Amino acid sequence: MSEAALALEAAYVTLLGLLLGSFMNVCIYRLPRGLSPVRPRSGCPKCGHMLAWFENVPIVSYLVLRGRCRKCRTPISPMYPIVEGITGAVFLAGYLWYGPEMPLLLVSRLTFAWALIALFIIDFEHQILPNVITLPGIVVGILFNLLGAGPGWVDSIIGAAAGAGGLYLIAEIYYRVRHEEGLGMGDVKMLGMIGAFLGWKPMVLTLVLSSFLGSIVGVFVLVSRKESLKYAMPFGTFLAVGAFIAAVAGDAILDWYLGFF
Repeated sequence: MSEAALALEAAYVTLLGLLLGSFMNVCIYRLPRGLSPVRPRSGCPKCGHMLAWFENVPIVSYLVLRGRCRKCRTPISPMYPIVEGITGAVFLAGYLWYGPEMPLLLVSRLTFAWALIALFIIDFEHQILPNVITLPGIVVGILFNLLGAGPGWVDSIIGAAAGAGGLYLIAEIYYRVRHEEGLGMGDVKMLGMIGAFLGWKPMVLTLVLSSFLGSIVGVFVLVSRKESLKYAMPFGTFLAVGAFIAAVAGDAILDWYLGFF
């Protein structure tokens, strides 16, 4: 494939990421509120103005409208173009990392990345990990592995079962000992989804990395704000970060660690 064709393909992938980032903004707003992500059309939550197509162009519309509703001039959160930009950048990075030589793996990883970004932001803002993302994500992850995009369907099923089952066991033990919930079922399903996409070894690495990151942030919150550790960021946000690292550099990290033995 020529350099021009590769550049054009990369541009298409980036545009797809921007568009899916725009749709992700709808999901982030509506799913925690129990609303449909497809109906009705997007509108201003303040005045109800239904957005025209030219008000829905990722990033560009925000800049043209100067971050305000065209009708009532209510400020629009900068989170919208940020999410669109991050998703577009992640899709471009994924294309450059996996390349056109592995199209099925590329599609699998981009699907996985889209779900992780959505879950990260929703859990960070609302402390919710919607079943409509995590449960279908488990099925989709296993299907991709059945088609050859990943470590294989056996690793995928083991990863999903061990991820969800292991974290559920940890949560249950914590509840029995402390008599309070330390982890929600959303975290359990999310780790099952991660295992379904990546397999059991990267799933374990994800759990280790997310626990480590969560501990660091939790201690920082405890010291700086004098708050209890349980009021730190929701665990799903750390699972998302850990899964990103495991998906991109998991093999290298595991080889480095096993080299000590």
